[in-house]
Amino acid sequence: MHRHPSALRRLTVAGVALAAITAGAYAPAAMATPTIPPRAAAAGPFDPAPVRALLARLPDPVVAGALVRVAGDGRARPWTGTAGQVSPDAHFRIGSVTKIFTSTVVLQLAAEHRIAVDAPVRRYLPDLVPAAYSTVTVRQLLDHTSGLPAPAGIPGPADGPGWWRKGVSPQDVVRRAFAAAGSTGAGQPPKPGSVQQYNGVNTFVLGLLVEKVTGRTYGEELTRRLIRPLGLRGTSLPSPDDLSVPPPHARVYVGTDEVTEQSPWAWAEGGVISTAADLDRFLTALFRGRLLPPAQQRLAFTVPDVPSARTNTNCINHISCFSAGGLMRVTLDSGVTVWGKTGSLPGWTNGLFATRDLARRVAYSLNPTGTASERPYVMAVLDAAFKNAG
Repeated sequence: MHRHPSALRRLTVAGVALAAITAGAYAPAAMATPTIPPRAAAAGPFDPAPVRALLARLPDPVVAGALVRVAGDGRARPWTGTAGQVSPDAHFRIGSVTKIFTSTVVLQLAAEHRIAVDAPVRRYLPDLVPAAYSTVTVRQLLDHTSGLPAPAGIPGPADGPGWWRKGVSPQDVVRRAFAAAGSTGAGQPPKPGSVQQYNGVNTFVLGLLVEKVTGRTYGEELTRRLIRPLGLRGTSLPSPDDLSVPPPHARVYVGTDEVTEQSPWAWAEGGVISTAADLDRFLTALFRGRLLPPAQQRLAFTVPDVPSARTNTNCINHISCFSAGGLMRVTLDSGVTVWGKTGSLPGWTNGLFATRDLARRVAYSLNPTGTASERPYVMAVLDAAFKNAG
């Protein structure tokens, strides 16, 4: 859906999950007792020098600004570094990192027996999901094995000047995807559950599912279940007509166009605004089992044992890398396995990752200019931040 920091081809994908530490979160009955593996004996403390050296070379023609926050290692306070006109407490558009929030809300509803994860999603949304997809389950939407068609007719450069301000409703995102698939004569969709193909349409359907079963807007459920209980004061889902970002924030450009003000049309799939500290707080609560009961906690960290589609640029070696919790499992060149999620929108490329034992947690936000791929910068940040992590 969004232009993610691509496949991160230098990553060796292994599976999925995330990190956590906070108190006072929304608590469905019977929270999971966290099982955190012991830290590897070879792990060492975080050395900020490599990250500091990377940030010292910015801004440059490819990345205009950056924020990196590293927590864990028994540090009383996280280490934060910035480059360009970015403050440590900056708000930014998190893009598809939003998927973790949405998946968590859906799994909470499953824990409350309001959604059955192995039920066909068409049971809940018969007017939205065509009969050709009648066997697609909620679980398959969560882990991207649904076989739903790719997005179509969403805002993009072909829409001309100011395209980033153009909006589209969640219902139209889904309907246009199905309509485009039918008009191409593509024939029978792939068998649900047979292959993993990362697809933002899945998450739009999940957001609409939340609204259907609760009778509330997705934003209301997000706020009452996650944002308010966790005290995420810098996190919000803008209304459809709100193009702004709360201060402080970077002013971001793609080429000569300022794109700071954007339509939040990506909604439950990629519309949330947050801060590095809030993302770490949410991730920590999720990882420690403070948001989900045991059964749903296990599901949140489960990657389907199916091939990754050849067209899937987010997972490599044809190995699935996304869990039913919206998380991504990745092994870095150093051999350290981290869990988290990436997300991009024009002017922003973000991510948050953690080791399984929570000893090292990293949240970052870069401001790419669109002149070249920012992927090497993302990899440099992750490699430096997780050096000696395990």
